[in-house]
Amino acid sequence: MLMAKLAAAQADAVLPAPMNKRLYDALRQAILDGVVAAGARLPASRDLAQSLGIARNTVTHVYEQLAAEGYTDGRQGSGTFVTAALPDTHLRAVRPPTLATGGAVQALLSERGERIVSGVSAVPYRRGAFMPGEPDVEAFPHRKFGRILAALWRNPEPEWLGYSYGGGLPALRQALAQHLAMTRSIDCEPEQILITEGSHQAIDLATRVLGNPGDVAWIENPSYWGARTIFDANGLRTLSVPVDQEGMCLSDASALAPPRFIFVTPSHQYPLGAVMSLARRRQLLAIARQSGSWIIEDDYDSEFRFSGHPISSLRGLEPDAPVVYIGTFSKTMYPGLRVGYLVLPKMLTAAFQAAHAELYREGHLVTHAALAAFISQGHYAAHIRRMRLIYGRRRAMLVNLIHRRLGPGWLHQDDSEAGLHIVLNLPEGADDRAVVRAAGRKGVLTRALSRYYSGDAARRQGLLLGYGCVAEHEIVASFERLLAALKEVLQRS
Repeated sequence: MLMAKLAAAQADAVLPAPMNKRLYDALRQAILDGVVAAGARLPASRDLAQSLGIARNTVTHVYEQLAAEGYTDGRQGSGTFVTAALPDTHLRAVRPPTLATGGAVQALLSERGERIVSGVSAVPYRRGAFMPGEPDVEAFPHRKFGRILAALWRNPEPEWLGYSYGGGLPALRQALAQHLAMTRSIDCEPEQILITEGSHQAIDLATRVLGNPGDVAWIENPSYWGARTIFDANGLRTLSVPVDQEGMCLSDASALAPPRFIFVTPSHQYPLGAVMSLARRRQLLAIARQSGSWIIEDDYDSEFRFSGHPISSLRGLEPDAPVVYIGTFSKTMYPGLRVGYLVLPKMLTAAFQAAHAELYREGHLVTHAALAAFISQGHYAAHIRRMRLIYGRRRAMLVNLIHRRLGPGWLHQDDSEAGLHIVLNLPEGADDRAVVRAAGRKGVLTRALSRYYSGDAARRQGLLLGYGCVAEHEIVASFERLLAALKEVLQRS
């Protein structure tokens, strides 16, 4: 079908456009129409030129133009391939339609609903350089996991196929308890673990069961937008606390109203990257005890450290710590698995199990069984070790590019050599959201640092550059397109 379209474009002599323009238009449209799918290899320039009876230079020029605009990616010695994220995707509106339509739509939503949809940060496109928080799902051992899952589905236990009650499959909670004891110094019984559908559901459950509307939640500034949205949706009053190289600045929080919740990402502060110091962790635990607060510890990216030794989780520092610990498989396996978990104090387990079953109707127990086997057979730990090496190489490449092409000062000072993204500083007066839009037009995905802040006074300009789902052979070309977008914006400012 592709060759037929190109031949038709070549033969269409009535068009005034030159041959290279007709070939470009035909190829671009074939890509947009899905005739040439994402990841597919285009014909070799020599072969295509011979088939169409045109000069090879014409084909080469068109291929270069498509690559410059982000439609294709040339791989040395392999050919030219269609990119996974097309630039046209990023020209579409990402936010929901505005609610200001004569009051008709506004009348349908509650005030809470309006706040949620007006501040949406979730996006319809996720994969590609340099989208933060995305793991390399192609490197996951799908065949191993698939064999385990297929074997279970051939003869599933009848109780796995109905509604569940109790916080998840016992085998998975047992496997997780052993894994957390070895990797995060968390000593807990399997019954203290409750399986959720990702970290969002875990945060939602914790704030619903332990909080009342109007309660205060301290949250890092900048912080993960998803947690802030859930707190707001559940009627909590969030108070932003700045962070430094040691994590949440607790001296700055002393003047704030006593919190019911303190939400932190101590293993790898999101988004800046600092690791909370041991002294700061103990100070935070003391504050929580004195004020009767619950710490919600999102152990984000704790598995991927590329230097130094990990510090014990907050939950693991003290056996009776007032901590609700949250973990997920979204970064270590793949986000679509939708499996996360809570580690709870013993006194809370029965209440959380009842609330979880009542609010969300547990299920997916066959997946739980497969995941339990995947962990207990050693595949999970082996996968993390392998990915730590892969991500470490990609991170080193990206940092080296920043140093060589921009300078060391462009790398955020809180970088802790951990996680799946780094923060690129932008010069004073630069508009990071404009850079994100310009990069999107060139097929490069990133997020603006300023969107993670609460309040204009503390807001900083920067870019979150994820390297998890970027193949090493794509990093240099993608970074050059990002630099071109950055240059465009800086020249206008």
